[in-house]
Amino acid sequence: MAVNFRELEENLTRMDSVDAARVVNQGSTITELHVIAAAEKPAKQIVRDVQSLAMARFGVAIDHRVISVVQISPHQLDIASEHRAALMRIGESPNGTRTTIEVTLRHEDEEHVGSATGPAVMSARPRLVGEATIHAIEQTFPTMSPIALDAISLTPVGQSSVVVAIVVSAGNRGAEDLNVGSAVVGNDPDDASVKAVLNALNRRLGNLSE
Repeated sequence: MAVNFRELEENLTRMDSVDAARVVNQGSTITELHVIAAAEKPAKQIVRDVQSLAMARFGVAIDHRVISVVQISPHQLDIASEHRAALMRIGESPNGTRTTIEVTLRHEDEEHVGSATGPAVMSARPRLVGEATIHAIEQTFPTMSPIALDAISLTPVGQSSVVVAIVVSAGNRGAEDLNVGSAVVGNDPDDASVKAVLNALNRRLGNLSE
């Protein structure tokens, strides 16, 4: 299946660590991939994150030697993500065999909390975090059309783990609109679950904020 390189660029720029990306290709082969990123994360980790996203979302293996990373300090960046909801914190309130996950998002200097309750087992945790994120988004953007978490899972990709989230909403004439987002797991899988859901909805959230 042919790869849409412009779509790949768009997905790369949705990563927290990446602010701009440009793919140079010859036919179906990527010959150069240029990335502008913030300075908080090591360049080698950014390269691995780029490789993991490309494989997870597009099935494309990118040679690390064709990826160049330029890192710029935050005050030098003109980032167009200011209208997006940002993750502030994730909390948990256990109650016997059940637990409640709370996700707090910040948007335009206001915080909004979403929650989800379910069984206190690890296999259910990504879905609870994802549903709490959806609830927080609904509090943040009350005019948004109804959305639901269709699926969320943690998938090994190469040497990394990636959370992939699918969010569904009603389209025209009863059709389903699916949005897919992903986030590479760092030290906190819950954090990656939230970011995968936000990644799936970033374009829609940006449109609501304009």
